[in-house]
Amino acid sequence: MAEVLIRGADHLLTMAEGGLHGDILIRDGVIVAVGPDLRTEGTVIEAGGCLVTPGLVNTHHHLYQTMTRAVPAGQDALLFGWLKALYPIWARFTPDHVHVATQLGLAELALSGCSLTSDHLYLFPNGVRLEDTIHAAREVGLRFHPTRGAMSIGESDGGLPPDSLVEGEAAILSDSQRVIEAFHDPSPGSMCRVGLAPCSPFSVSRDLMRETALLARDRGVMLHTHLAENDEDVRYSLDRFGCRPGQYAEDLGWTGPDVWHAHCVKLDASEIDLFARTRTGVAHCPCSNCRLGSGIAPLRDMLDRGVPVGLGVDGSASNDAGNLLDEARQAMLLQRVLRGADAMSGSEVLRVATRGGAEVLGRDDCGVIAPGMRADVAIWDMSGVEAAGSWDRAAILLAGPRRVKHLLVEGRQVVRDGQITTIDLPRLIERAERLLADLMA
Repeated sequence: MAEVLIRGADHLLTMAEGGLHGDILIRDGVIVAVGPDLRTEGTVIEAGGCLVTPGLVNTHHHLYQTMTRAVPAGQDALLFGWLKALYPIWARFTPDHVHVATQLGLAELALSGCSLTSDHLYLFPNGVRLEDTIHAAREVGLRFHPTRGAMSIGESDGGLPPDSLVEGEAAILSDSQRVIEAFHDPSPGSMCRVGLAPCSPFSVSRDLMRETALLARDRGVMLHTHLAENDEDVRYSLDRFGCRPGQYAEDLGWTGPDVWHAHCVKLDASEIDLFARTRTGVAHCPCSNCRLGSGIAPLRDMLDRGVPVGLGVDGSASNDAGNLLDEARQAMLLQRVLRGADAMSGSEVLRVATRGGAEVLGRDDCGVIAPGMRADVAIWDMSGVEAAGSWDRAAILLAGPRRVKHLLVEGRQVVRDGQITTIDLPRLIERAERLLADLMA
């Protein structure tokens, strides 16, 4: 029976109703007690001078893109132009590229305090398979929600991706069933739950969207896609389908508590009400939306009307970073730009980044520090220069730091003293640079 005690934190943000204070006792990956003067014969982590929060939750990412940051082609383009510039590079990816890129992205997320992340892999060139990401996550040690994405309509059929990157729809559905059977674990405390995620309305057919929804519900897994990301996206939906993105999603069975959509920058009031009524989730990706000039998502309106919302860093080629705390700060600042300094508080956004994200991903066992919850805990050192001078050290989004000191996932220490413990990160970076040189050549 393995026990860990987190002792003496200056501040504890639990995200639990009513609030709890004191130390945190963990046993076999589960929080068993929160309160003053707890004791253990196991491992003790001293948290004096620190802020403790639940591990952050990332609800949207394309981890394979970590190998294509800051690519000059498409660097200043809108969404569609950016995709067209990157597709030919991604078409050359191999399983090694995807595995290494995933580990790099996961390490970066972990160092930003993220303990649970989804991933949207929607292209499978040169023998790439979803398990290339799943095995990478298992080695890094983060809780993982990979989604089997897909593109089936290429340029010759009026879609956006090149024909070389699309798959036949029967093959997509067959492989979707395979990965669910092989890797989806619905049990409490699961380290891997699989979702199904056709890429977007402009890269798959209506039939595939419908069939995927039927398969997902038959197998009890969640659904994910991109929706209403920018004006081009909405215009495509109106021209191609004769309706707005929200109506398109509803018509195809893509609303409900088992569905979450990425971006949703351009949802109108009726679509926000639809998502609130059906408990359809949203992955809000503020930095990527800024980088691609997509706009500012109506986060305040979505939260006020009861839409489940989590944060996402999106792809490392459209952000181009993978720091979830930066996403939380950006989300707060953008709503203040739109609606004034009192529009959104740091504590509210931290709830979106933790408990909110867990709820979007269908996890009722993560995102909160309370007895019975899984032991995903981030410990932030508030004694450094980034937080020096702070009157409210719990206001981490207003000052700092931006890198976690310790991160526990399922009670196991993935980050210790600001360093990844589970993989050899310098060696991984060297390997990534060699693969990158081949890609660039």
